[in-house]
Amino acid sequence: MQGKATRSDDSPGACHVYVSDPAIVTAAPSPVFIRCRFHSHARGFLLSFRYLGATGMVAAMPDCQASVDDFVTKLRRRQVEGSQNTAKQTAELLRLVISNQRLPNVGQAAVLIDVVKTVGLRMIAANPIELAVGNIVRRVLHIIREEDVSLTSPAVPGVSVESDDDDSDTKSSYSAAAVAAANRSALRAPSLHNLLESIPNPVKAPEAPAASVADSESRSRSGDRNSVSWKLKHNVIEGISELLQDLENYHSQVAEQAIEHIHQNEVILTLGRSRSLLQFLLEAKKKRSFQVVIAEGAPKYQGHILSKELAEKGLQTTVITDSAVFAMISRVNMVIVGAHAVMANGGVLAPVGMHMVALAARRHAVPFVVLAGVHKLCPQYPHNPYTLLNDMKSPAEIVDFGELSDCLDVGTGGQSTYVVNPTFDYIPPELVSLFITDTGGHNPSYVYRLIAEYYSPEDYVLQ
Repeated sequence: MQGKATRSDDSPGACHVYVSDPAIVTAAPSPVFIRCRFHSHARGFLLSFRYLGATGMVAAMPDCQASVDDFVTKLRRRQVEGSQNTAKQTAELLRLVISNQRLPNVGQAAVLIDVVKTVGLRMIAANPIELAVGNIVRRVLHIIREEDVSLTSPAVPGVSVESDDDDSDTKSSYSAAAVAAANRSALRAPSLHNLLESIPNPVKAPEAPAASVADSESRSRSGDRNSVSWKLKHNVIEGISELLQDLENYHSQVAEQAIEHIHQNEVILTLGRSRSLLQFLLEAKKKRSFQVVIAEGAPKYQGHILSKELAEKGLQTTVITDSAVFAMISRVNMVIVGAHAVMANGGVLAPVGMHMVALAARRHAVPFVVLAGVHKLCPQYPHNPYTLLNDMKSPAEIVDFGELSDCLDVGTGGQSTYVVNPTFDYIPPELVSLFITDTGGHNPSYVYRLIAEYYSPEDYVLQ
C-alpha cells in the first residue's frame, strides 16, 4: 500500500493515511483517508484502520449510509417535493446519522459538525434549488454549536448558580435561563437587545469542603469525557426532535394567527395553492365571513385545486386567470400568499406569477402578506435569483409539441421557438408588507435578526 501519514489532533496516537493504491480502494474517485491507530503489543505495534471517506472528513456510519444514498437519489430525481416534507426528511436523516456516529474522547462537536457538513453538502448538491435542505443542515449545525457551548463553557460571567442542598456531593449547575442567555450572547451578533438580556444579581454558590471537592474530582475524572460525549449527542438528538415537532406543528401555528389579520367581509386575493394558505383561510372562516379571489396559477393550475377545497368547506371563492389580477386588485383588501423560501434580505422566492401580483398590490396600496415557516428562512442573498435559484420545467406543461413541431425543428433551417417554463418568481423585500411565521408576524427588515437567531455565522456558507 502506498501512502503518507499526517498527524491528527483527534486523539493521541492517531494519524491520517492518504491511500493511492487502486488495489486497496477501487471505487473512490478522489483521495481516500483512513484513520490508523497504533496499539502497543508484546512484539511491537499493531496497526488498525478505519475508513473516513473520500473527502477527508469523518464518514457516516455504514448503518445509515444506505439511507443517505437513497435520500440523495430522491432529491436528484426531484421525487421529494414541498418545503415542509423535504425539511422533515432532512432532519430525520441527520438525526439518524448523528445517532449512529461514534464520537472520540475529545473534539466531539467538531466530529459531529464534520459529519453533518459532509452529508449536508451531498444533499444540497443533489438539489440546490430546494433551499429547505440547506436550511435544516444549518439549523442542526447551530444546535450542535449551541449545545457544545452549554456543555464546555467553564464559567459564564454574570450568571447565577443554583446549588442543590439535598445532594450529598454538593453539585452546582447553571439554570436553564442562564445557559440560554449565555448561548445567545455567545452565538449571536452583538446588539442592544443582547445586552439587555443579561441576568442581574448573580448569586454565588456556597463553597464545598476541600475534602469533598477532591473526592468528587477523583471520582469524576475517569468518566467526565464519556459523560460529556453522551450528553452532547443526547442533547443534539433532543434538539433535532424538537425541530421536527416544530415542523409538524408549523401549519397550525401559522393558522392560529389568521383571526388577527382577516376581518369581517373582506376580500382576499391569492395565487396558486399551498397547505399553509389553505389552513390559514379555513381557520379564519371559523369566526369571519369573507371572500377569496384565486388566480389559477398557470401552468400547473393549482388555484383550481385550492378553490375546490375552500368551496367544499363553505367558503365563497372566485377563480380568475393570472392576467386578470391587475383588473381585480382594486376590489381586494389584502393579498395573502405562500412562499418557497425567504432570503436573507427579506426577498421571497414564490411560485411563478407572484411578482406580477406583488407589483399590482403595490400599485393599489394593497397589503401583501407572505406565509412562511422559520424553516424557509435562508441566510443566503439572492444573487441573480432568476437564474441561480430557479428551476426550468418541461415545456410540455405549456404547449403541445405537435402544435409547434415545425417551429421547434431547428435542423430544417427555419425559425426556432424557445419555450421557457420557470418554476419560481423573486419578489423584492420592498414589495412585501408582512411575514407571518410560526413565531409571529415580522417585517421584512427583521428577517436578518431571525436568521441570526436560528443560524450560526460560520454556517452561512457551507464548505
